[in-house]
Amino acid sequence: MKIIIIGSVAAGTSVAAKARRNTEEAEIVVYDQGKDISYSVCGIPYQIGGEVEELSELTPRDAAWFKKRYNVSIFTEHKVTQIDHANKQLRVMELFSGETKIDNYDVLVFATGATPVAPPPFNQKQYDNVFQVRTVQDARDFEAYSVKQPKRALIIGAGFIGLEMTEQLVNKGLEVTVVQLEDQVMTPMDADMAFRVEEQMREKGVDLILNDAVKTIKGETSVERVVTTNGVTIEPDIIILSAGVSPNTELAKEIGVEIGKTGAIAVNKKMQTNIPNVYAVGDVAESFSIITGKPIYRPLGSTANKMGRIAGDVITGGNLEHRGILGTGIFRIFDLQVGQTGLTEKEAKTEGYEVEVLYNIKPDHAQYLGGKELTIKALADKETGRILGAQAIGQGGVDKRIDVIATAITFKATAEDLFHLDLAYAPPFATTKDPVLYTGMALNNAVKRNPLLTPAELVRRQNNRETLQIIDTRSKKDFEKGHIKGAIHIPLADLREKSIALNKESTTVTYCNKGVTGNAAQNLLLNYGFKTVYNLSGGNKNYESYLKMVEQKLNNIQNQIN
Repeated sequence: MKIIIIGSVAAGTSVAAKARRNTEEAEIVVYDQGKDISYSVCGIPYQIGGEVEELSELTPRDAAWFKKRYNVSIFTEHKVTQIDHANKQLRVMELFSGETKIDNYDVLVFATGATPVAPPPFNQKQYDNVFQVRTVQDARDFEAYSVKQPKRALIIGAGFIGLEMTEQLVNKGLEVTVVQLEDQVMTPMDADMAFRVEEQMREKGVDLILNDAVKTIKGETSVERVVTTNGVTIEPDIIILSAGVSPNTELAKEIGVEIGKTGAIAVNKKMQTNIPNVYAVGDVAESFSIITGKPIYRPLGSTANKMGRIAGDVITGGNLEHRGILGTGIFRIFDLQVGQTGLTEKEAKTEGYEVEVLYNIKPDHAQYLGGKELTIKALADKETGRILGAQAIGQGGVDKRIDVIATAITFKATAEDLFHLDLAYAPPFATTKDPVLYTGMALNNAVKRNPLLTPAELVRRQNNRETLQIIDTRSKKDFEKGHIKGAIHIPLADLREKSIALNKESTTVTYCNKGVTGNAAQNLLLNYGFKTVYNLSGGNKNYESYLKMVEQKLNNIQNQIN
């Protein structure tokens, strides 16, 4: 059996390695049009920023190493130009010499990855100060240009790569402007959580331009000036394109491989395409959601490695299967760690779930040992209590909490299950009631007895002129500093006595600074026979953040009109 793999980064080399571990009988050949193999795409921003000293640290293996270790023949700078699947042949061109050859295969694997999107007008011409961050060669090109000591950077797109490059270039002393087509950064997140990232960026001096795009470019060989659709003029020395990626499906389409709803190659759980003996793995292939079972495309190195291992096993007689993904991701932006897993609130509602939404604001570990505020937004299905997703932002401990919740979602845990987890505790690492445990407890309470109200829902009800009895349980000082419109001030200590003057039949909302005292007031009123009592999730702190986000979006719209 001869296996030919097109592509030699995370997925392709994983196919080859697993196939060889399973059998010594197969001939395994890999073709890649790039110079480098098995490199860390995700590490490139940190090498550009100087956190990784040498580019070679991102490319620990080469073709010679793979040949010696696995007896796999990897041909770099070789481009597959044509495939004749009827005869199981492909035409390969050596890029250096231009010579072509025909090679035969029994099994073909597409690990062709994805290409960065070059949004117009950047896709019309090549400029020497415009870069993408996708390959090791991109990093080399950036490093070569950096001798010109650019001072001002323009980043197009605010996804993972865009935000990581923002951090790294600011840390290198550049003035950074980010232009994002959508009205928020990190579109896979809910807007109210992404807003916290936007605030951090502005605090660090980033000029963040949302809901806009570059319309025109001035310059011949270098971009000297750009003007956006909304009329903003920017004069960058260097430009980073990070507007997303598109799966490289052209070769696969030519032989009739089915393309899925996401635009990537459709595969089954064994990474098989619709054509016998043809597989697809990594950033060129779509996955599926563990929660909904629907196709999903989230190109990440971790998923690519899994897909490659599964395909390599199946090709050589194994029975591994892909179990889907949650779209789990994490990144760092200056002082913040930002992670997510599962469905967002928007996605959950689109899928038809009725959800309880919790904003849990707690220190990541004991405050007397320097614990910093951690905000978790988590969702549970009201009908079943199942955890559907979570997003977390803080200065520490985000990875731990997101990983625990991702594991819980994978095994279909409910909010109550989350509370009962036996997690590691010591003051340097957690609080006695870890943020994960509190998330489970509060969501379980919300599903069963103590409903939560998000700031967005509260504002919507107020705008609809609903009659609401809003009780501020904070101190007099906090209340006078600022409170929710229409709220009455009754500190928790006085609520038992003063509840007699309240209307038990009226829809009631309790709130405090972050949610805990509001929950205590909610319990008290429910025990006293109040019919409907909500606790404002995340308290006044979260409410104020929501209002700031709304105001910022309105300002953005007004600026565009002007």
